[in-house]
Amino acid sequence: MQQQNQFKMKRIYYILFLILTPSFLSANNDIDSLLKVLDKTVDNYQFYSNQKEEQLNKLKELLKYSTSDNQQYQICGKLYDEYKAYKSDSALTYARKKLFIAEKLNDNRNIIDSRLNLAAIMGITGMYKESMDMLSTVDVRDFPDLKAYYFHIYRTVYGFMADYAVSTQVKRQYEKITDAYRDSLLVFNPPKSSTHIMVKSDQLIVNKKYDEALKLLLQYFPTINNNVHDKAIIAYSIALAYEGKEEREMEKHWLAVSAINDLQSATKEYISLRTLAFLLYEDGDVSRAYSYIKRSLDDALFCNARLRTYEISKMMPIIDKAYQHQAELRQRLMVITILSISALSLLLMLAVFFVYRQMKKLAFARKNLSEANELLNGLNLELSSTNIQLKDTNDTLLEANLIKEEYIGRYMGQCSAYIDKLDDYRRLLNKTAIAGKIDDLLQALKSKQFIEDELKEFYANFDSTFLQLFPTFVEEFTALLVNDEDIQLKHGELLNTELRIFALIRLGITDSVKISCFLRYSLSTIYNYRTKLRNKAAGPRDEFEMNVMRIGINTK
Repeated sequence: MQQQNQFKMKRIYYILFLILTPSFLSANNDIDSLLKVLDKTVDNYQFYSNQKEEQLNKLKELLKYSTSDNQQYQICGKLYDEYKAYKSDSALTYARKKLFIAEKLNDNRNIIDSRLNLAAIMGITGMYKESMDMLSTVDVRDFPDLKAYYFHIYRTVYGFMADYAVSTQVKRQYEKITDAYRDSLLVFNPPKSSTHIMVKSDQLIVNKKYDEALKLLLQYFPTINNNVHDKAIIAYSIALAYEGKEEREMEKHWLAVSAINDLQSATKEYISLRTLAFLLYEDGDVSRAYSYIKRSLDDALFCNARLRTYEISKMMPIIDKAYQHQAELRQRLMVITILSISALSLLLMLAVFFVYRQMKKLAFARKNLSEANELLNGLNLELSSTNIQLKDTNDTLLEANLIKEEYIGRYMGQCSAYIDKLDDYRRLLNKTAIAGKIDDLLQALKSKQFIEDELKEFYANFDSTFLQLFPTFVEEFTALLVNDEDIQLKHGELLNTELRIFALIRLGITDSVKISCFLRYSLSTIYNYRTKLRNKAAGPRDEFEMNVMRIGINTK
C-alpha cells in the first residue's frame, strides 16, 4: 500500500512538471535555465517511455480481445500512429497487419490508406526503394482526402534521398522533386492547419526567407495546446530559421524547447537533441553535449531509426573524444589535488612535530602529540589506499588503451584485406560467368571453403593479436586449473576453442550470447565449455572467471 502511495505521489509530481514546463519556457528565455529543464527531462526519459508503453499495452490488450475486423483495423491504425516515431519495427509490423485486415475487408480506401502507412514507415527506416514501390501501387484519385498524405510521403522520401545523395547533380534533382511535392501539399492542406504551417515554413526556410518563416511560426506556436509532438516539430522549424539568420542563442533556445517536447512525448526519432548537442560541444559544454548525444544515440537505436543512427555516429566520436579528454584533465587535477594534500599533510606533520617538541616537558603536550601521530598514521593509510586505487585505475586505463589501439589497427587492416579479397573473389566469379562456366560458377557459389578459410584466418589474427597483448595467457590460464587438466594445443594452433572463450572473457566480453555469435557455436556449447572449465578450477569455482580477468595484470 505504501509503495502504491509513493508511486501515485511520483506520478502527480511528474504531471505537475509537465503542466508547468510550457509556462516556464514562455516566461524565461534564459538558455541556462532552459537547459536545466532539458537536463531533468533527459534524466527522466524512462518515466515518459513507461507512460508510452502503458498506453501501447492498453491498445494491445484492446486488440487482443477485439473480435470485429473493423475494430481491429482501427486499433492497428492507432498502434501504427503511436509506434511510428517511437519504434519503427513495431510500426512496420502494425502497418502490415492493418493492410492485411483492409484487404480482408476488401475496402479500397482502407487498403490505400494502409499502403500509404507502409510507404511512410519504410521511408523513415531508410527503405527508399520499397517505399517508392509501395507508392507506385497507390491510386488516390478516387479518394481526395488521402491526397495530402500521399504527397506528404513523396515529399518526405525525396527529402531524405536529397539529404543523403552522393552526387550534387542527383541531390539537386531530388530537391527539385521535393519542392514540387511541397507545392502540392500547400494546395491540398487547409491554410490554417498544422501541416500547412509546417510545409509553408519549410518552403520559406529553404528559400532563405527566414523572417517570413519566423513570423508565421512564432504566431502559430502559442496556439498549439496539447499536441506535444507538434510543438517539437514547430520549435525545430523555428530553430532552423534562426540558424539561417545566424542567431545562435535563439537557435539553441528553440532546439532545447523542441528536445524537451520530443522527450516528453516519448518520441525516439528526432533531430533537435542531437543538433543541440553539437552546438553545445562547439561552445565547450562537453559534459552536457556528451549526455545529450548519448541519449540521442540510445533512442535512435531503440527506434531502429537507421538514418538518425548514421547521423549521430558521425558526431559521437568527436564529442566522445572531447569528453574523454575532459575526464583525463579531471583525473590529472585529482592527482595534483592529492599531491597538494600530501604536501600540506607533510607540512602539517612538521609543524605539529616542532610545536609539540617545544612542549615535550608537559604531559598534556605529550598526550596531544600522541593523538596527532595517530591521526597522521590514519592519513598515511588513507593516502596509501588512494595511491593504490589510482595505480589500479591507471593500469586499467593503460590496458584498455592498449587493447583498443591494437584491435582497432588490426580491425582496419583486416577490413581492407577483406575488401580486397571480396573484390578478387568477385572478379573470379565474373570471369567464370563471362567464360560461360555456369557449373563452375554454381559450384563456387555453393562452396563454403571461402567462408571457412576466412574464418580460419580471422581466428588466427584474433589469436595472434590477443597473445601479443597477453603473451603469458596460456600459461597463466593453465595455472588456474588442477594439475592434471593442462590445455592441449594442436600443432600450429595458438588458441583452441576453450582458450578463445576465456580470451574473450579476459577482454571483457562475458555474455555467452555474444561469445557464441563471435565463435559461431551454439549457446549451449559455450555454456558447456564455461561450466566444464569452471569445474576444473584449482581454486574456488565462483572466482574462476574473476581470476581469468586478472591474467596479465602483474606482467604489464
